[in-house]
Amino acid sequence: MPLTETIYQNSPVALQNVLISAFGYQWKKRRFGGIFPEAYKAAKERESYTCEQWTKYQQAELQKLLLHANANVAFFKNSFEKKGLTAAQLRSIDLGRLADLPILAKDDLRKFGTTTLLSATKEKRSSFFSSSGSTGTPVKILYAHSMHQKWFGIFEARIRNWAGVSSFVPRGMIGGRRILASSANTPPFYRYNYFEKQAYFSAYHISSANACNYLEGIRKHKVEYMTGYAASNFFLARFLQENNLNAPELKAVLPSSEKLTPEMRQLFREVYNCKTFDSWGSVEACGMVSECEQGSLHVNPDAGIIEILDDDLKPVPNEIAGEVYCTGLLNFDQPLIRYKIGDRMIASSEPCSCGRNMPVIKEIVGRIEDVVIGRDGREMVRFHSVFYGLEKIRKAQVLQEEVASIHIKIEAENSLTIEEKALILQRVQSQLGEMNITIEEVASIPLNRNGKFQAVISKVKREAINSSIS
Repeated sequence: MPLTETIYQNSPVALQNVLISAFGYQWKKRRFGGIFPEAYKAAKERESYTCEQWTKYQQAELQKLLLHANANVAFFKNSFEKKGLTAAQLRSIDLGRLADLPILAKDDLRKFGTTTLLSATKEKRSSFFSSSGSTGTPVKILYAHSMHQKWFGIFEARIRNWAGVSSFVPRGMIGGRRILASSANTPPFYRYNYFEKQAYFSAYHISSANACNYLEGIRKHKVEYMTGYAASNFFLARFLQENNLNAPELKAVLPSSEKLTPEMRQLFREVYNCKTFDSWGSVEACGMVSECEQGSLHVNPDAGIIEILDDDLKPVPNEIAGEVYCTGLLNFDQPLIRYKIGDRMIASSEPCSCGRNMPVIKEIVGRIEDVVIGRDGREMVRFHSVFYGLEKIRKAQVLQEEVASIHIKIEAENSLTIEEKALILQRVQSQLGEMNITIEEVASIPLNRNGKFQAVISKVKREAINSSIS
């Protein structure tokens, strides 16, 4: 365990807030310093682009990216050569010829993301970020500071501002960071990041009994909007409603990470008396979709080129679901070109009444996982942090047959050590409290009847656990 984490976990709540605020100060400088003001202003100005201007913009950025990748990124230089693509051809390629370019698979990003997929001319100020790895080994993405600021310029202009909020007003966040030292079910279940005006709520202690303390944090820190895991925000709102706890009116809910359902939207409106704004993105930072004031999901063409393709790599018609392939236009240190990201979307045939000439997505087709319920009633769907840092794990599946037990199937490159198994057990208990946990290493984890991988499967009914703790 890193020294800073050890210090944090052994500190009183007041000092933990100081440590989180210190981290928040550095994080704010990284994302909103440097070229962020210029990137934000440019993103706002591009919203008025015509279709022709967007095409010209994307084409110019694509050609610039391809020439850079060919000259400086060994993986792509080799891939382009295999395709017979020369620098002269890349210099003149247009959006209609994307099919001429090779596909980048997620397995290749896992294998070569820290070696031959990196540019030989990287910026000095950069660091790696890892994906959640909820369905397999996480990928690592290199963010230069300037690239990070360009990304957040678009993020702020579209995802935040379209919802009528900003990163500089008080907000509540339910995310994957473990802000409590252990699984102890002891309030407060939130910490405060002073410099970002962020109340950070634990995703691992949301239950009927704890809902009042979460509401206390929302009120205490004058939260104006909620962000973070869609499912966790939904669980909290449902517990607030079920306990007749009156939440303050918010400006918006901006969920992420899981599929947003109509039921979630309706509940957020009932509990917080506000609209919900959906979005899509990833740690790979190669594509972004954001919901406008009129309720349409728009592709952000300046973040990346999004293709929706069938199994034969042909564009699917509008109104039909297809696999998403992204070409990021911001990251030159680690370019992602025609990257199969693992999500599915449906493009819309209808333009949006907001007037922006940005493609409309009818639906982001995401997975809806089952809900695992702890003995004390806390609810969870996301378990990716349990396997964080264990890169030998290809896939993992969490199964719950009864309230007190969790069974974990693991598909790994080689056998887990005793220490790795102990770490997994400790992490599950820190999320759900005391449970009977078993780990089974398997050669492969079967897909479900629809041919999809399901990371969380629970046969425990919510009604059963509610009656047992009431």
